[in-house]
Amino acid sequence: MVVLLALGTVAAVLASRSHPSPSPGTTTTQSTTTTAAASGPPFAVGSLSLTLREPVGSTVRVLPTTVYYPATGAAGGAPAAGATPQRGAGPYPLVVFSEGYDIAPQAYGALLDAWAAAGYVVAAPVYPLTDPAEPGGVNESDIVNHPADLRYVISALVGLTQASGGDLAGLIRPNAIAVIGHSDGGDVSLATVANTCCTDPRISAAILLSGAELTSFGGQYFAGTTAVPLLVVQGTADTINPPECSVQIYDAAPSPKHYLSLFGESHTGAYLPAGPARAVVERVTIDFLDAYLKGSRAALARMARDGTVPGLAGMTSAPTVTAHLVPLGGTCPGAPPG
Repeated sequence: MVVLLALGTVAAVLASRSHPSPSPGTTTTQSTTTTAAASGPPFAVGSLSLTLREPVGSTVRVLPTTVYYPATGAAGGAPAAGATPQRGAGPYPLVVFSEGYDIAPQAYGALLDAWAAAGYVVAAPVYPLTDPAEPGGVNESDIVNHPADLRYVISALVGLTQASGGDLAGLIRPNAIAVIGHSDGGDVSLATVANTCCTDPRISAAILLSGAELTSFGGQYFAGTTAVPLLVVQGTADTINPPECSVQIYDAAPSPKHYLSLFGESHTGAYLPAGPARAVVERVTIDFLDAYLKGSRAALARMARDGTVPGLAGMTSAPTVTAHLVPLGGTCPGAPPG
């Protein structure tokens, strides 16, 4: 990953924090009018940096956000800052990624790039008090504000794609939105699709990488919420968000749902460093997105195959997780009884 220069600033005023405005205001990002011939994935990847400003009462929460998108040019290189968007094959579904606590979004760069190359606009915000570069230090208790931050990011990106100019104008399909999160980011993503405190009806699918239910959000999980397709991913050797956390989510969730177990993997081992486990995560998450945001039945079949690797990974879409996929019998710290 490269350090990106800020290309735009978004300012917005919300009438209510719980009802984000679909119009995020203005941006200084310059419009690109060049349109290349349509092609399919994999795409080259472009990137831009935004500073989203979320008014909350008398304060403003600043959300630096890097956006990765399909771009013109040859696929396979590093993301190019300010590259011309590949409009010929768009508009594209939107994916909003939420990082883990005390982990910079750039640490997940290989996954973010892969999702964009597969034909998605990927937004990776930095939530306040979460990034290790936070000047005043990190504070995990701020997580209770992050579901609203995530909803605001969606509103901002949808507003930019509906604007008459700018690099993102017309590039995003507002009716095809997924959230993906790791660790605390998975907790936040789950809250926006399954907790009565924080649900956003614009979200069409969710991927949870070692996530959990949290009592600190309030509300109730899977109680009267619309079923959103879920992919739950878990390392069996995770001691931070242990397998019991993901099993609790999966077993309570309505179908359609899918559980990917990564044998012997830690809390970060399948997501940050290169290796066979991360390659499985990359393939299966793209299969899931293609199935539920692009309507590909072939991708649904591929997902089952890609997630079944002897000695490395196993998958199920059954009503409950069974003992051959993860060790069972413990509880999930911080989660409501389940």
